Amino acid sequence: MADYDAIVLGAGAAGMMCAAVAGQRGRRVLLVDHADAPGKKILISGGGRCNFTNIHTAADRYLSANPHFAKSALGRYTPADFISLVERYGIAWHEKTLGQLFCDGSAHQIVAMLEQECATGGVTMALGQPVSGIDHGDGLFRVGVGDQEHRAPALVLATGGPSIPKLGATGFAYDVARRFGLSVVQPRPALVPLTLGTAEQLFHSLSGLSAQVVVRSGKIRFREAALFTHRGLSGPAMLQISSYWQHRTPIHVDFLPDRPADWLLAEKRERPRLPIRRLLAQALPERLADALLERIGVEGELGSLSDKALRQTAARLSDWAFLPNGTEGYAKAEVTAGGIATAGLSSRTMEATKVPGLYAIGEAVDVTGWLGGYNFQWAWASGWAAGQAL
Repeated sequence: MADYDAIVLGAGAAGMMCAAVAGQRGRRVLLVDHADAPGKKILISGGGRCNFTNIHTAADRYLSANPHFAKSALGRYTPADFISLVERYGIAWHEKTLGQLFCDGSAHQIVAMLEQECATGGVTMALGQPVSGIDHGDGLFRVGVGDQEHRAPALVLATGGPSIPKLGATGFAYDVARRFGLSVVQPRPALVPLTLGTAEQLFHSLSGLSAQVVVRSGKIRFREAALFTHRGLSGPAMLQISSYWQHRTPIHVDFLPDRPADWLLAEKRERPRLPIRRLLAQALPERLADALLERIGVEGELGSLSDKALRQTAARLSDWAFLPNGTEGYAKAEVTAGGIATAGLSSRTMEATKVPGLYAIGEAVDVTGWLGGYNFQWAWASGWAAGQAL
């Protein structure tokens, strides 16, 4: 005899959403997490204000081996749906740049809302208790939680990926998925700062300095702020491109995205006595301008520099190649790319096609959003889809 209709492993964004939706549909749900409180990753998100969705959500803003997989869930549970939930709880919010929505107050409000949604659905929570074992037979999943065993015909993997291990994150979902014959796309840190080697030592001295840039890797490009760190490159632009960056390949930065190609020649005609250093310091932070010119090896008044040298300088500034030697890893990654392969899951229900009753949602799945609320929207949408199917 089953104790529950469904057992959800992981009380993060996706797991709480799924449990609440299923519970409010009359299902008996057990929500399990080894952490002593739910939503720990939610609490640190968006600088503690929780960037809970993005109004520009669309499937093309997600990375996955199957770029079409996310369309169904995202289309059926939209940012507007989550906003109406937030407003029902009287949580004030605001839009920042690029469609990102944040709480006016605190991320605690989002966690409290999800806890209340679970309570409304009669969800039983087992927090601060590690899973000691999982078995499957006779159509039931048997899950050891602490020193008790619970049974249910459905098991939902919502334990995320290994990013931010200090919050207790692990690759647990992948291990369970593999045990049940599901394949896993090689996980890697995403939305993570990039590191530069000793050849780029010059830029380490710019630690703390930021500039608006366009960064690209292959055909993908982002226009946002880049931040120099003592280890390499960070800031929204670099976090975004890190999800697409491949080892041993360069990324290209346009430090002056609003300038035409021949702008230095035009300035030379207008102001031949102006030192190039002063000109560039008007367009960029002074220390950055100095570092770039030092690396290019040009100095002096514009009139003293040849047109060829100025063309080459402008071209270099608009397409500066950095060759990262790595990333800062899972410890600094906001999310994990890769994960449980979508090929083995139903895009409508999130259920494993070969293991009836087994579901995978949220960050555990090979669907990774851009920076700025997209990963939360995937958590809500995939959690909702599974909750509707349980």
